[in-house]
Amino acid sequence: MPSCDRVPRPCTKDLVDAAHELDLRIPDRTPAAIYRLMRPHQWLKNGLVLAALVFSQRLFVARDAMLASVAFIAFCALSSAGYILNDIIDREADRLNPEKCDRPLARGDLSISTARAIAIALAATALILSLLLGPRFLAIALAYLALQVTYSIWAKGQVVIDVIAIAIGFVLRAFAGGVAIGVAVSPWLVFITFVLAMFLGLARRRHELIALGEAAGAHRGALSHYSVRLIDQMISIVAGATLVGYMIYTASAEVEAKLGTEHLYLTVPFVAFGILRYLYLIDQRNEGGDPARLLMRDRPLMLAVVLWILTDIVLLYF
Repeated sequence: MPSCDRVPRPCTKDLVDAAHELDLRIPDRTPAAIYRLMRPHQWLKNGLVLAALVFSQRLFVARDAMLASVAFIAFCALSSAGYILNDIIDREADRLNPEKCDRPLARGDLSISTARAIAIALAATALILSLLLGPRFLAIALAYLALQVTYSIWAKGQVVIDVIAIAIGFVLRAFAGGVAIGVAVSPWLVFITFVLAMFLGLARRRHELIALGEAAGAHRGALSHYSVRLIDQMISIVAGATLVGYMIYTASAEVEAKLGTEHLYLTVPFVAFGILRYLYLIDQRNEGGDPARLLMRDRPLMLAVVLWILTDIVLLYF
């Protein structure tokens, strides 16, 4: 776990703030700081943009694969722009967080003006790519960007609304993937995506409550309205809804007719293991603060996800 003790002495809160007010460079430690600022490990979440490509059985259609790849890149740029905006707004609170105080803006590794310019460049790049994919995709990209701004400025401080906003962001990713290749997004995909994202968001709030202790409310207003007991109850609901929803989806006659396979239920064990493994990690090891890093770090969880993807591809294409 990062420690705030690693923040260099010249970059204490007062000196960093004074430098930003005078628009002084501290000086920018690039490119490593810019790389961390964009949080590329979080781009794993944008893999959801490719879900429509896989489940519409167009994975090996070159044109659709190319369009989906452009959509994926656009959302990577959009999400990074959102992360930077959030870091700009939260930089003071992040200095008090033992896990976030190592972020570039909290440490003073980059100036605010540099971070702002990078965010604008990323957003502009994403919108140009979105325009190439058509007006409907552009509308979803703009909606996602507006959601990120709303979340950073207001929604993240509102109890329950904060988690719902995160879930809506995932749903927009799923819709964007379908629009990019011109296929309808299944209501099942929307529902399962929504409850799974709520599950991950609540797990993150639980981790923050435990990691920050009594200072949780000062770091983020919404945390003062949560308790570990309440979040555990919420997690039980959405985790159960995710698993049951996926099980019904794989056994649905409508899905069987659409996808041409009656064996999709064979993927249920991987999903069940993944959810239960994640519950184990957040309860017994107090993980869940960063789902993307946890996925890359925990081998059993990563193996379950890889086997789920491979099994889906085999059942849908061979």
